Amino acid sequence: MLIREARPEDRPFIEEIARLTWDGEDYLARVFDEWLEDGGFYALEVDGKVVGTTKLTILPGKVGWLEGLRVHPDYRGRGFGRKLHDFMLQLGERLAREGRIEALEFATYFLNRESISMAEKTGFHVKAKFFVFGAKTGDFQPEEPEQIEPELSDLTLGLIPVGWRFVRRSEEALDWIRENAYIYDFNGFHFLVSRKGAMFTPLDVGLATLKAMLPAMAWVARERGKERFDVMLPSGVKPLLPGLKRLGLLPWDGTEEPNVLVFRKKLT
Repeated sequence: MLIREARPEDRPFIEEIARLTWDGEDYLARVFDEWLEDGGFYALEVDGKVVGTTKLTILPGKVGWLEGLRVHPDYRGRGFGRKLHDFMLQLGERLAREGRIEALEFATYFLNRESISMAEKTGFHVKAKFFVFGAKTGDFQPEEPEQIEPELSDLTLGLIPVGWRFVRRSEEALDWIRENAYIYDFNGFHFLVSRKGAMFTPLDVGLATLKAMLPAMAWVARERGKERFDVMLPSGVKPLLPGLKRLGLLPWDGTEEPNVLVFRKKLT
């Protein structure tokens, strides 16, 4: 077994892992080139075959963001996921000693029991909870929003989801968001979407404002060729669940509880 930096020739192996993850909906293959260029992208090799991956991305606020931990289905149950997790902990501790990060964080779906168990056993704690809802583009009459240049005042949430990464509100985070996401205005209401994919974050939260923004989100999703899109909302919207369902937003797996957990482990 060897954990090493990912290489261009690893593509076929990693594309195979992606095809066999989340019913073929895994994003890993789509970000392969970007992650190779960015660095911090690692492959776990067994007998010359790449059977696992993991990634560390440095986010604003000296956060080492963990993502992309995958193990090929044929190799699960053999401790490889834990070996990748431990490898990233060691990497995080080294980066902390170098002053590059102060904490490790990651987000996971609430049914990902293996990742949650590993996190809790190695000193991670839940930092925040969110709901992720699914919606169908065809359920709305799409209306075009206006793309705007974001200002700090537009970031109304303390912890801001950008796809499946989360950043704390700050000037540094604003600069990072400008590079990695778009912010749109629709009738005075603002929402954010990462430059790739179709995960939306409303920056104005409420039933009336969401009802107003959903046609604009559907327009962006349609422009990206998506038949479905997702909306990430903070856990505080739980009392609004019946109304959100009437708007066409359905929580993944029909859960009544927050289904995205953000974990943090302080290193310094």
